[in-house]
Amino acid sequence: MFHYSPPTEPFLDIVYEDDFILLANKAAGLLTVPGRGEDKKDCLISRIQTIYSTALIVHRLDMQTSGLIVIALSQEIHRHLSMAFQDRKVGKRYVAWIAGHPEQNSGTVNLPLLLDWPRRPLQKIDMQMGKPSLTHYTVIKREEEKTLVSLRPETGRSHQLRVHMKALGHPILGDALYAPLDVQAMASRLLLHSEHLEFDHPATGERFSFTLHADFN
Repeated sequence: MFHYSPPTEPFLDIVYEDDFILLANKAAGLLTVPGRGEDKKDCLISRIQTIYSTALIVHRLDMQTSGLIVIALSQEIHRHLSMAFQDRKVGKRYVAWIAGHPEQNSGTVNLPLLLDWPRRPLQKIDMQMGKPSLTHYTVIKREEEKTLVSLRPETGRSHQLRVHMKALGHPILGDALYAPLDVQAMASRLLLHSEHLEFDHPATGERFSFTLHADFN
């Protein structure tokens, strides 16, 4: 049985703040929002709300994914940001270590995704019923048994990057849900990090961007 034991050092990592938004660096192993059960109440938003009582989640990262999340500090800001995500006006970039070496230095995975209901929360590729899902990838560097890639999802489906990299034949290292055991064993955690967000600031209207490089140690 899965035992939830989120990291506590640091308890909270706020990397940017103004009067309207926060950017938090979510640690790998920490839920974005509460899970089911008393033992899963500790999460990013509950920690943030101990300091910023009006904070609201706009989007999520998988528990094992680290990196940038934008937080709204009012209902009005939450509405603006939620619409920006819904309308795909938010630029997102991730970095990941994947197993093996892709043939091309860049490419696109365009495969529709659907919840694998009997095995939920797993997702699966379904060409008939799946929701459109699009990921662009670019190779950053290649090492002996692995490749560092930049990933730019145009859609925001659950587990999209993890399923698309597996479909490409190069699952993400440490992925306990989708990678074979030997690839899981190549890392102590999922090596996937949200490193860049870009959007129109909901208060000023100016284009806002922030980058936080991965620390996979």
